[in-house]
Amino acid sequence: MRNNPPEKIIMVGPCRVSIFRNLVTMKDGQEIEIPKVVLEVRYRDKDGRWRGTQGMSIREIPKAILALQKAFEYLTSGKVTSWLSDSD
Repeated sequence: MRNNPPEKIIMVGPCRVSIFRNLVTMKDGQEIEIPKVVLEVRYRDKDGRWRGTQGMSIREIPKAILALQKAFEYLTSGKVTSWLSDSD
């Protein structure tokens, strides 16, 4: 597995959404890119270092929702890709 940098980072308050594209080989040998989204809440620890957690307070939930909405808009704003279908 490669450690690729995120394609895009969206920040809303302490909530950070990172968008990655993973290359997946299908059964028929075709390679397609599948977007992956990582949600993280950023904070500074007692030593001043940036850390991330998946837990969030009730005040951070609307910010996380907005960040995820922005990520969805980013991913669906261009051409329709093969991973997006009406069957979901």
